[in-house]
Amino acid sequence: MTFPSSNPISPASSAGFDADVLIVGAGPTGLTLAASLLARGVRTCVIDRQAEGANTSRAAVVHARTLEVLEPLGVTHRLVALGIQARRFTIRDRDRVLVPIGFDHLPTQYPYTLMVSQAVTESVLLQRLVELGGQVLRPRTLAALVQDESGATATLDDGSCLRARYVVGADGMHSAVRESAGIAFNGGSYGESFVLADVRLSGGAPSDEVILYFSPAGMVVLAPLPDGVHRVVATVSDAPEQPDAAYVQALLDARGPQRERAVVHEVVWGSRFRVYHRVAESYRAGRILLAGDAAHVHSPAGGQGMNAGILDAISLADALEQALAGSTTSLDAYAAKRRPVARQIVALADRLTRLATVRPGLRALRNLVMSLVSRLPKMRNRMAWQLSGLIYR
Repeated sequence: MTFPSSNPISPASSAGFDADVLIVGAGPTGLTLAASLLARGVRTCVIDRQAEGANTSRAAVVHARTLEVLEPLGVTHRLVALGIQARRFTIRDRDRVLVPIGFDHLPTQYPYTLMVSQAVTESVLLQRLVELGGQVLRPRTLAALVQDESGATATLDDGSCLRARYVVGADGMHSAVRESAGIAFNGGSYGESFVLADVRLSGGAPSDEVILYFSPAGMVVLAPLPDGVHRVVATVSDAPEQPDAAYVQALLDARGPQRERAVVHEVVWGSRFRVYHRVAESYRAGRILLAGDAAHVHSPAGGQGMNAGILDAISLADALEQALAGSTTSLDAYAAKRRPVARQIVALADRLTRLATVRPGLRALRNLVMSLVSRLPKMRNRMAWQLSGLIYR
């Protein structure tokens, strides 16, 4: 079985291997890693269990640091052209602004949060992958994975086998790669479920600002997307499998703006999911490595999930290039660098989620403290650096 290659780093050392790197999972993390490796001349194969076009679109935020690291791949300008630039992120209790965070002052070419659906991001990354001579084998599921001193052999659900020098699990929270490697995935879950809906609405919904609303009933995020669509994400005790317009309207009425009501006209797409906060015990087991949701999952508060995965991928591409050239210490350095970042991101998302769902009796105290803290320019600046990802440069 052969795959497209672009000036492999070491053709002789690749004898007997179908690829230098096998990536399991073709979400944003896997696609970014594959494109980065192909651009460096690394023979790369990607498999994904889903048929083309079957992916859902949970993520919708691309932060400044992510846009910066994607520049060398030649995809940043394509994403910017397809998204909406949100230059503010605010935390509110209904109409009262608790924490206003602006991005205009940040030292970057991208002083904003780019709002674009994950489906579009994946499409742009896949297009670049194909331009670089790559492909995604679909639908393929990993059935077994065995490694030895020189490489790893993956058995797929159709009985075929792929041999690679390294295997990367970018296959999400229920990672088959992580389970095959015996890596623990420690953490917990939130008691509530989350509802997600892309809707068309009118009224109190800014087209250039992401808002996290606190309320006694729980949190709700309202964010603009291209083509006149807004994304709504909310914590609920028992979310419906497919939220309709009436359900989303009730959420916004109970938690969103009051002075100018946001009126829902249509649900374009909706879903429910449960959120966990977990970090893999290790990012490496021999020739097996983890990235993205296979390595860390957390609340969507702050919009860090997909961005963290893409940053994992860029860092891992550097490490794998060095490892293939003979310096395997780079792989341990990747884990040592990215795992602490994941823990910071999980902690930030957890704090935002718990603040949003604080008991009603503590609501006034929470609001007072957050309002006082947000008056300090240093604190607002730190939040802007954290949310934008620039703090992880």
